[in-house]
Amino acid sequence: MLHFQSYRRLHQTDRLTLQSPFWTLSVLVLHLLLTNSCKGQSQLIGPLQSILAGVGDDIILPCYLQPALDVTTETLEWKRSDLKHIFIHVWRAGQDLIKEINPSYKGRTSLFINELKHGNISLKLSKVQRSDQGTYECDLP
Repeated sequence: MLHFQSYRRLHQTDRLTLQSPFWTLSVLVLHLLLTNSCKGQSQLIGPLQSILAGVGDDIILPCYLQPALDVTTETLEWKRSDLKHIFIHVWRAGQDLIKEINPSYKGRTSLFINELKHGNISLKLSKVQRSDQGTYECDLP
């Protein structure tokens, strides 16, 4: 099983400390950071609990605006700043921008398009790989 840990971040200046879990070769840890906490009066919210998945599984990295706002026409970015090509998924002007994402994630990420109008920016990551380990950021730049 792969082990995914997600955290919410209420302000960009907040620092969260992570306790190291016991690792085996089959364990993978992902952290979820919400890099832009406010959009008007809304905040980006993510879970505090861990998300478990096995290699090859599909997972959802939750990210919501609360209170909900329609973000269908906004720019939404999912990224990993530890990668050369940092973007995992980009949504701009009502469409996915495939050319801007990291090649190792092409065809493996998706948003819940019908939920964007309710402030749901969660990302589905399909066919989880060991190389998916890292810190993921949900952002409304």
